[in-house]
Amino acid sequence: MMLKLNIPAQVREILDKFIKAKFEIYIVGGVVRDAILEKKLYDWDFTTNAVPEEILKLFPDGFYDNTYGTVGLENEDGGKPYEITTFRTEHGYSDNRRPDEVKWGKSLKEDVVRRDFTINALALNPKFEVIDLVDGLQDVQNKLIRAVGNPTERFAEDALRMMRAVRLAAQLGFTIEQATLQAIQANAGKITQISAERIRDELLKIIASDYPVDGYLLLKNCGLGKYILPEMESTFGVQQKSPGRHHIYDVGTHSVESLRHCQSADPITRLATLIHDVGKVKTQKIYPDGKITFYNHEMESAKIAAKIADRLRFSNAQTDKFLRLVRWHQFSVDDRQTDSAIRRLIKNVGLENVPDILALRVGDRLGGGARETSWRLEKYKARLITVQKQPFSVTDLKVNGRDVMEIKKVPSGPLVGKYLKALFEEVVEKGLPNEREVLLEKLKALNLQLTLGDENVISFE
Repeated sequence: MMLKLNIPAQVREILDKFIKAKFEIYIVGGVVRDAILEKKLYDWDFTTNAVPEEILKLFPDGFYDNTYGTVGLENEDGGKPYEITTFRTEHGYSDNRRPDEVKWGKSLKEDVVRRDFTINALALNPKFEVIDLVDGLQDVQNKLIRAVGNPTERFAEDALRMMRAVRLAAQLGFTIEQATLQAIQANAGKITQISAERIRDELLKIIASDYPVDGYLLLKNCGLGKYILPEMESTFGVQQKSPGRHHIYDVGTHSVESLRHCQSADPITRLATLIHDVGKVKTQKIYPDGKITFYNHEMESAKIAAKIADRLRFSNAQTDKFLRLVRWHQFSVDDRQTDSAIRRLIKNVGLENVPDILALRVGDRLGGGARETSWRLEKYKARLITVQKQPFSVTDLKVNGRDVMEIKKVPSGPLVGKYLKALFEEVVEKGLPNEREVLLEKLKALNLQLTLGDENVISFE
């Protein structure tokens, strides 16, 4: 099979240099699979019979700082560096992550059989002919994720490959081949030997994929879920259906359906949507009349979310967003809410996270079996836009302390803060426009004095 590809000029240059120097060179990895699937191509990798020292002679600007025979070349287009790796064989994986011994190989076959899945073990020669030594082409055509050789051996070499199988299935819409799936189920516990950072990265890729629900359910059903997101396991079977409640699913199923309906592509928002109700397990109360409640479950969910973020080593920014979305997800999409209620939501969740909290809430409602009318959501969004034009603090006013001191002829101190606070209340509570000329006129009309307790009012310099 020969492919017609429009490749970057630098890729052509790399191939030509190896050919001229009479070395073998092949394009390998996911880019070959994606070329066959006619997807966007990036992340170009190569394998060769040239050893690193010989590669560096061809590319003196390359960098080589590892023990795996990989020389990196800067991508002239600013993308991920190109990686050129010497044929190699690997032996011993005592930590279920990296080989204890690496030896240079002599053939493409030796290199290919150490790779993870058949669809990633295809190669292209410089003429763009597909080299298939492990029946990977057939698996691409059949949409199967199959380990190269013995799946148990492949997962012993790097336990993260089990998650990678799920991730590829979620990204590509493929199915995991039966023997490979059974090997994951049998070896799922080995995922605990992998660093939290590597698990986090794979999990977020799964959640960010085109099929996040299928990805999570596959994680759960193959036994990885109880190690990666154990908090979700106990949510399945926790009933919610009761008189006066719209829910038709148990908590776990509802959570999965919420993810299905989440309208955000952001993986943190999607993950927050999936786990937003984990606190219901602990807060569930069932009354004699059949009524079920989950009072303050969002607070309990936020506590659990904090533990998840810590365990997965989220960045500070990721953790902040994750916790805000989970903690404040319980609000009504109702355009009849007061400005103050909407302002509190925006302040609590963060202005930059408003679109994501809406995406979570819509997913929450639809995932519970409720009908969400578009006109109500659109009216609520319009209210959000209107309220955002109002000041959220004294510092958002179109006047400042210097204006107060000039107009009221008062020195810097608590009285200036009292005037600004009074103006802020006029805007927030009475609807006074936050416009400079309007505020200045109102300021002229105010006549305030310090009273007992005013010494605690902020002093403006």
